[in-house]
Amino acid sequence: MTAPDRPIFLDIFLQGLTKDYGAGHGVFDLNLSVEEGEVFGFLGPNGAGKTTTIKLLMGLIHATRGSATILGLDADRDSVPLKHKIGYVPGELPQFGGWRGSEIVAYIAGLRGDISDSEVEAVAKRLDLDLGRKYREYSHGNKQKLALLLAFAPKPALLILDEPTSGLDPLHQQEFYGLVRDARAREATIFISSHVLSEVEHVCDRVGIVREGHLVTVGQLDELAGMRAHRVEIEFADTPPIERIRAIPGLEQIEVHDHRVSGIFRGEFEPLLATLASSRVTKFESREPSLEEVFLGFYK
Repeated sequence: MTAPDRPIFLDIFLQGLTKDYGAGHGVFDLNLSVEEGEVFGFLGPNGAGKTTTIKLLMGLIHATRGSATILGLDADRDSVPLKHKIGYVPGELPQFGGWRGSEIVAYIAGLRGDISDSEVEAVAKRLDLDLGRKYREYSHGNKQKLALLLAFAPKPALLILDEPTSGLDPLHQQEFYGLVRDARAREATIFISSHVLSEVEHVCDRVGIVREGHLVTVGQLDELAGMRAHRVEIEFADTPPIERIRAIPGLEQIEVHDHRVSGIFRGEFEPLLATLASSRVTKFESREPSLEEVFLGFYK
């Protein structure tokens, strides 16, 4: 006799969630569910509606219509008790003036009642954060580290993180991914907003993509492989072989300026390199494009 499937619990459930600011601004008719223990990436370019959605989840603004249920509670009506259950990193960091990092942690710990000194010390050490310094002396990166500490140290059942790696250097971005993996190991649910595709690829099970306030797709990361792309810039010693370049499969949004060609490239690099082999290339650059650049091709 086989064991019954593990029941599925939804920690986040949105039904027609809308915040209409007028003139097409806001978020509209969001229908989304995030399961218990899932790491969900909420992906979209700047201005797409990610922060508005998160503010609705946190009960910081009121919906025009629709509903959001968080951990079985109404996100708007039960926003105060929910804040004791959620680890939250806001998109806009608060200002604590002359308070020292340790004083801020003590204040938040007093409000929550569930932050242990040992966990504070452990997270601060991982992030290389000096809690003895005043908040106004912190760099943007250190302020972001403090926000991460306040979110992760209580070990909440749910983490809602708005652009959590903003201002972090690459080394501490890796520490952030480690914190997410540790929270995932204890079956916490994590909702991460980002405008960087590679960031959510590090840690997320599924992603939802929002554009101009509308949820355009939700799926597993491997289902969205077509979004992976590179912005390439190629500089030629002579006139570029434009016709051959335009025939390369996967190369889109091609722009030509004198001896320089740029575009968005999807797929394997072999066809591109084979085409370039017969030309004298003086410079070749490849980088991750912005999500807006990716969307221009993916949703055209």
